Amino acid sequence: MDVLINVVVGLHIIGIASLLGGFLTQMKAMSAGTARFVPAMLHGALTMLVTGVLLVGLNQADDHPVNTIKIGVKLAILIVILGLVYVKRDDEKIEKPLFGAVGGLTVANIFIALLWT
Repeated sequence: MDVLINVVVGLHIIGIASLLGGFLTQMKAMSAGTARFVPAMLHGALTMLVTGVLLVGLNQADDHPVNTIKIGVKLAILIVILGLVYVKRDDEKIEKPLFGAVGGLTVANIFIALLWT
């Protein structure tokens, strides 16, 4: 079971890398006012959602403790990110504050995962 959990954690990290990488590739365009949500950002957020749910289920099945408050906060942030990226995915230009919010929430989600014990 530990091997399966570690594989899903790896996929979860790939999802966050896709979301954050998509944001970082658009940073120059954001300063020019032409940033847009690239498909990698949507796919990364969806990957994070699916693997996150799998991780909670696998950890509970293996009798590992799960901090449900932390998971709830991370899920709420991810739903906001996913909603923004999904709704605005076809727009040619995204407003700087909105685009920056997605990047900020992504980074916040990373630090919540790492620092909240």
